Amino acid sequence: MVFAAPNQALARAEEVLGSDPSPLHASVAHQVIGIWQRDWGDMRIALDHLRRARDLAARSESADREADVLAALGVALVHAGRTRQGLAALERGVEVGSGHTRARVLFRRAYASWVLGHHRAALEDVRRAVPVLRQADDVIWTARALTLRATVHLALGAVERADADFTAAEALWDTTGQEHDKADAVESRGLAAYRSGNIPAALRLLDEAQERYAKLGTPMFMLNIRRCEVLLAAGLAPESLAEADAAIGVLDGIGGQSTRKAELLLAAARAARLAGDAHTAIARADMAVRLFAGQRRTWWETHARLVLIEARVAAGRGSGRLVADAAAVADRLASFGAPAAPEASLLAGRIALGLGWREDAQRHLEVAARSRHSGPPLARMTGWAAQALWARAVGSDRRVLEACRRGLDVLDDHRTTLGASELRARATAQGAELAGLAARASLASGGPRRLLVWSERWRATVLSAPPTRPPADPELLSDLTAFREIAARAEAARMEGRPVPTLEREQRRLEREIRSRTLHMRGDAPSDGYRFDPRRLLERLGDDVRLVELAVLDGRVQVLLCAQGRVRRFEGGLLADAEREAEHVQAGLRRLAHPGAEARLPVVEAAGRRLEELLLGPAAAQLGSGPVVVVPPGRLHRVPWALLPSLRERVFSVSPSASSWLRARETEPPPGGRQVLVRGPGLATGGAEVPELARRHGSATTVLEYDDARVPRVLKELDGVALAHIAAHGTFRADSPLFSALRMADGPLIVHDFERLDSSPYRIILSCCDTARFASVGADELLGLVTALLPLGTAGVVACSAPVNDEAVVPLMLTLHKGLSAGASMAEALRDARASLPGDSVHQATGWAFSAFGAA
Repeated sequence: MVFAAPNQALARAEEVLGSDPSPLHASVAHQVIGIWQRDWGDMRIALDHLRRARDLAARSESADREADVLAALGVALVHAGRTRQGLAALERGVEVGSGHTRARVLFRRAYASWVLGHHRAALEDVRRAVPVLRQADDVIWTARALTLRATVHLALGAVERADADFTAAEALWDTTGQEHDKADAVESRGLAAYRSGNIPAALRLLDEAQERYAKLGTPMFMLNIRRCEVLLAAGLAPESLAEADAAIGVLDGIGGQSTRKAELLLAAARAARLAGDAHTAIARADMAVRLFAGQRRTWWETHARLVLIEARVAAGRGSGRLVADAAAVADRLASFGAPAAPEASLLAGRIALGLGWREDAQRHLEVAARSRHSGPPLARMTGWAAQALWARAVGSDRRVLEACRRGLDVLDDHRTTLGASELRARATAQGAELAGLAARASLASGGPRRLLVWSERWRATVLSAPPTRPPADPELLSDLTAFREIAARAEAARMEGRPVPTLEREQRRLEREIRSRTLHMRGDAPSDGYRFDPRRLLERLGDDVRLVELAVLDGRVQVLLCAQGRVRRFEGGLLADAEREAEHVQAGLRRLAHPGAEARLPVVEAAGRRLEELLLGPAAAQLGSGPVVVVPPGRLHRVPWALLPSLRERVFSVSPSASSWLRARETEPPPGGRQVLVRGPGLATGGAEVPELARRHGSATTVLEYDDARVPRVLKELDGVALAHIAAHGTFRADSPLFSALRMADGPLIVHDFERLDSSPYRIILSCCDTARFASVGADELLGLVTALLPLGTAGVVACSAPVNDEAVVPLMLTLHKGLSAGASMAEALRDARASLPGDSVHQATGWAFSAFGAA
C-alpha cells in the first residue's frame, strides 16, 4: 500500500502500532513507516524504524519477514551513504530469504547496485529475480523488476532493450492500483524518450509524472535529477541549475537521501558549467566527487570527475595533469560501458592539443571520433567534433569542413524534432564549436565566399521554418486566456498603486504552465535539405543592392560585402567593443526620448561614428549609393543602424540572415490588399496616428480600438492581412523573450500568440517601444516579436529597438504610411519618413530608433 497510497499507508501503520500489535504486525508497520521516511522524508527516522522492524521480525521467528526487512534496510543504508553496511544487510537478506521472498530481496539488491552504478551486478540479480516473480504471478514486483532492468539498460546505452522492458512493465502496471509505481513508470518513459532523442516527449512525460507525484504528496528527487538532464539537453542550463539547487534545498530541509544529494550536486555542476559559471561548477562537482567516493559509488564518482575536469578547463586551468586525469576518466567510463566515455576522450584530446602534445591528442581524439556513427545525436556530434579538431591539427581544411558539415547535419536533424522555437534556438549552442571551426577553415581555404556560406549555415537557423502550431490544445488556450486576464488585472493594480504579490505569483505560475506546454510540442516538419547558394543571392542583389553580412571570428567582426557578383571581406573591430558602444548608444537614445536632453545629441552622433568604424570598417566606403541589407550577428541586435553615418540617409533594411532576406524578397503579397489598424490602451498620445490613418484609408481598412482591440479579435484580423499597424505599449522580457508583449484592451498579446497564426501579416508596423529588441540565445539566434513573425510569412516589419517619445512617433508613422501608399518599400518609406522629421533631438532620436526588417 505504501506505493499505492503513501500517506494512507503511513496513517494505517501508525494505527497498527497504537493497537498493541504482535511482533510480526509491528514489524510490518515499522517497515512501512521506514520506507515512507526513506523515500520521502528523514533518513535518520527511516533507519530507526527499519532497525526496529528488523529486530521485531527476528522475534516473530519468520525468516521471510526478516529477509524482507533486511532488504528495505539495506536500500536505506545505501541511500544514507553507508554502502558497506547496506550491502551486508542485503546479502544477509538473500541468505535468509527463500523462494518468492528471496526474489524480492534480489530485486532490492539489484536496485541498490543500480544506485551504486554497478550495472552488470544489477542486471544479474534482476535476471535471477524475474522468472521467480513471474512464476508466483507477482504482478507488482515483476513490473518493478522490469522497470529497473529497463533503467539499467538505459544507463548502458541499450535503448531498444529498455523500450521493450518499459512496454512490458507498463502493461502490467495498468492492471494494478499502484499509483506511485505508475508515476514512476511515466517518469521512466520520459527518461527513455530523452535517451532516444525525443526531448519534447521527455519533458511532457516528466511533467506528467511530477503532477502524479504531487497528487500523492511525495517529493521525488530522482525526477528532479532527470528533469535537469533533459533541460540541459534542451539548452536550458540556467533552468536546470535552478531546479537542481532548489531540490538540494528541499532535500537538506527534510534530512533526505545522501545518494540523491550527490546526484543533484552532479546535475547542478553540469548545469553551471554549460551556463558559463565555471567556478560554481567546480564547487558543486568537487562536493559531488567527495560524496560519491564516501558512498563507494565509483560509476557516479567517475562521471562527477569528468564534470570537474571540464569545469577546471573552462576556468582556464589546462595542464598536463588534467590530460592524464581526463584520459583516466575516459578509460574508466569505457570499462563501465558508459555513453559519456567519448566526451571524456574528446576532453583529453582538446587539452592535449592546447598543450601541443600531438601524439596524446591524436590518440584521444581518434577514440572519441569512433562515436560519430552511432548513438544519440549529441554523442555523434562529440565524435564529429573530435574528427574536426584532429583534422585542423594536421592542417586539412577539407576534412575539417567535412566533419563540421556532418556534425551540424546531425544537429539539424535533432532540431527538427523540436516544435518550440525556443528549444530550436537554444539547441544551436551545441554546434557552436563546429560552426567556429568551419568558419576558420573556410576563410583559410576558400576565401570570403566560402566564409559567407558557413556564416549562413549557422545563422538564424531557427527562422528557417515556422514553429509547430498548437491550436488544438484547449488547455494551452485556456492558460493563455487566464494569463492575459491576470496580467491585465496586475497592470491595472500597479497603475493605481496597489500591491499585487498574489496576482504576480499567479502570473508567474501561468507563464510556467504556458512555457511547459509549448516545450512539449514535437517538431512536425522534416529538414528540407536547404543549402544556401551564394550565386542565387548575388543574382537577386543585382548591380544596385549591397548585402553586408557581419561574421565574428575569434572575437573580431568580419565584414562580408556581397554585391555585383562578388563577395569581398573587410575587417572590422572587436565585437566586445562594438557591444559596449551599442549599449552607450541605447542609453543616449533613451535620454533623447525626453525633451531637455539636446546636449546629448552630438554625443550620440559621435558614438554612431565609432560604431560604424567598429562594425563596417573600410567597407563603409564601398557601399555605393543603392539600397543596403545589413545581416548582423545575434549579439549586435541592439545596434540602431540608422545612426551609422553611411546608412543614415540611405535605404537600408536589417535581416537575421541572407537566406531570410531571400525568402522575404520572394514572398508574394496576399491578394486584396486588406489592412488592419490596431490601437491599444494607455499610450501618451492615445495612438493619435490611428484615427488619421483610418480617415485616409477609408472603409477598406479594419480599425480595432477600445474594446474591439482584444487579443482574440486582433489575432483573427491579423491572420494573412497585407498590412497591419499596431500602436500599443510594447514590453520586452529579457528573462523570457517569448512573453514579450503588446498591450491590448484585455491584456498582453505575447509572442506565443503570434505563433498561433496560420499566416502572419505580409507587412507589419509596430509603432511602439522595444518591439525590435531580442534575446540572443543559442549559437547566433534571436527570440522576440520580430523573429516570431518572419518564419510565419511576414516579409517586412518596421519596429523599434529603444524607448521612444510617443508624440514624435506620430508624424514618423503618418509619413511612413504615405510612402507605402505611394508604392515604396518599407525601407524606402522609412528613410523618407526620417528625412521629413524636424531636426530637434527628440524627433531625430525617434527616427534612429526604428528599423525596417526583411525585404518588403
